[in-house]
Amino acid sequence: MTYSANIQRYQNMSYPRIGQSGLRLSELSLGLWHNFGGVDAFENGRQIVLKAFDKGITHFDLANNYGPPAGSAEETFGRIMAKDLAPYRNELVISTKAGHDMWPGPYGDGGNRKYMLASLDDSLQRMGLEYVDIFYSHRFDPETPLEETLYALDTAVRQGKAMYVGISKYNPEQTEKAVEILSRWNTPFIIHQERYSMLDRHMEEGLTDTLDKHGLGCIVFSPLAQGLLTDKYLKGIPENSRAAKSTGYLQKDQVTPELVEQLRQLNNLAMQRGQSLAQMAIAWNLRLPTVTSVLVGASRVEQLENNLLALDNKAFTNEELLQIEQILKG
Repeated sequence: MTYSANIQRYQNMSYPRIGQSGLRLSELSLGLWHNFGGVDAFENGRQIVLKAFDKGITHFDLANNYGPPAGSAEETFGRIMAKDLAPYRNELVISTKAGHDMWPGPYGDGGNRKYMLASLDDSLQRMGLEYVDIFYSHRFDPETPLEETLYALDTAVRQGKAMYVGISKYNPEQTEKAVEILSRWNTPFIIHQERYSMLDRHMEEGLTDTLDKHGLGCIVFSPLAQGLLTDKYLKGIPENSRAAKSTGYLQKDQVTPELVEQLRQLNNLAMQRGQSLAQMAIAWNLRLPTVTSVLVGASRVEQLENNLLALDNKAFTNEELLQIEQILKG
């Protein structure tokens, strides 16, 4: 069946500007870090992407190494573009990144010019695109001069392969330097992507001030702290959860009795607000003026729809914010 987008897709979503730029993002963006790789069911991923667009999500966030295997998330998205979304390309903001390990040998990782630009060419080929809207340096590479990494971003724009550029996981000092360099070249540097959640506040330690100072926007990832800020861990570590596995970013020793108690208290507050803990956690991220958009993932359509309900109640009273701080301080 031929896909036709929901004609009411823009009615219930807000589109704030990225910092002081003219580009807007949907308040929620869909990240394809997990669940869209070659090991995953294509039709499930397709339905998630199409539901996201039908609900007003216009920004789809990828990277060269998303999968597994690496590159396969972009291939999946390319298939969805060709099959369903090609007529809507001008309504989409598509981003990708380069910076982490991608292929064997000395040229498949880091921030050097050869890797960055070759990676972007590969990404465009996998997605069947002529350009991406945002191309990121996925990480700061201490072994490559920052000017070289940023010059690759600038080149991507001047070659017509990217509309805008961004950086991810750069600290405040590195971000300041990036602003200084890219402003000399008039490169359209507009956005920083950083991890942020109720349980990970490091972004507030100087980075938000730096972004505000220079008029940069911010899109945050891991708003649910790898699933901790959901109802999964309210009774400890369930089987088949990320914390129960021996590999991954979430380890068993992180899920302490003290943390579980904090999660229960946060969940009680969320219930008083008429939300799930996950919905409150997403809404809490949007309270920060620096945050343009929150990246959410989804393993099924129902999960995406539940996350979207966070937008029904984004406002927090001062008392609620104070209560959250008190809970997190223990």
